[in-house]
Amino acid sequence: MVELLGIPMIASASIDVYSGVSRIAGKVWGSLHRAPGGSKTVVAVVHPSSNFLGHYLLPHLAERGIDAVGLNTRYIGNDSTLLMENCVLDIGSAVRFLRERGYEKIVLGGNSGGGGLTALYQSQAESPTITSTPAGDPPDLTKADLPPADGLLQLMAHPGRAIVYTEWLDPAIVDEHDPLRRDPELDLFDPRNGPPFSAEFLQRYREAQLARNRRITAWVRDQLAALAKDPDGVQDLPFVVHGTTADPRFVDVTIDPSDRVAGTMWGPAKQANMIPAGLGHHTSLRSWLSQWSIDDSNCDGPYHLGRTSVPTMVMYGTADQVCFPAHARAIYDAVPHDRKELVAVEGGSHYLQGQPELVAWVADRVVTWLEQNDLRR
Repeated sequence: MVELLGIPMIASASIDVYSGVSRIAGKVWGSLHRAPGGSKTVVAVVHPSSNFLGHYLLPHLAERGIDAVGLNTRYIGNDSTLLMENCVLDIGSAVRFLRERGYEKIVLGGNSGGGGLTALYQSQAESPTITSTPAGDPPDLTKADLPPADGLLQLMAHPGRAIVYTEWLDPAIVDEHDPLRRDPELDLFDPRNGPPFSAEFLQRYREAQLARNRRITAWVRDQLAALAKDPDGVQDLPFVVHGTTADPRFVDVTIDPSDRVAGTMWGPAKQANMIPAGLGHHTSLRSWLSQWSIDDSNCDGPYHLGRTSVPTMVMYGTADQVCFPAHARAIYDAVPHDRKELVAVEGGSHYLQGQPELVAWVADRVVTWLEQNDLRR
């Protein structure tokens, strides 16, 4: 049985969701797949902005006796104004809602970008420290009601949006307003540079990616300072970031080697790098600091996992074109206790699309892990 859950959320004082219907509803949405005979354990799978109502794992967990929820945040389908701190509030609302429904064990599953988010949530639920967004705005998570989860599942996850975004940022773009002006010495798609890429090129490339992220952040800070001079005026602005899918690992599979093939989930990297639907092309000043700024975002998955105490399983696909083995290792190594497990899904792609046998295998493995860690009720 599938039930649509309307979970009351803590509203923001600002208009950060375009839809008036969504704001009036005041809810985040989840889809509950119930196990035959009922379950006192629920696995809630979440992502900052992807629609997980139809997540592939939900019916398979329910068939195996575990209730499962595909959980959305208020930013479903549009992360242009997303604040990671509000996503934490939304997860808190969902965990509290599920506790009130009688679940004795709640496991948060962070899939893809949900990995860093669930780590951030559990860290702040166990020991809150964050009093504002990086722009100095609410919410204050030290005053929020954030019930801790009982376990964490990191599923084909990366360490956090700002971290992976910086790893993907195209440093060859020399003019933020003209993405076709490129530095050939840093052009991932100029065959004179590779692949294969030299160690010297990769070092320069990674340094230039950091530098570009920091240049954008400095510009954002300047813009916010200018807006603040008129406290009754506009306090945020949208802007575009070009070239956000240019990780060298997309074109050179010898870097962080795995079973993946060259390319991305969105096609060849050169094309995916510029498509409007790509990662983080559209954002706002305040969202940039919370979501994409490498120096400002609170969503550093490994750091926050280091502040957690619950059983954690890290699963990664060996053919994943989005989250790489180094991501899984960094996440696993950050967990500070021994109740952790690192599991390779052999041949698994990012969302296991067209791989039903692996979906079943992952579901079986998750249930086994729940049982081994006394998380099944």
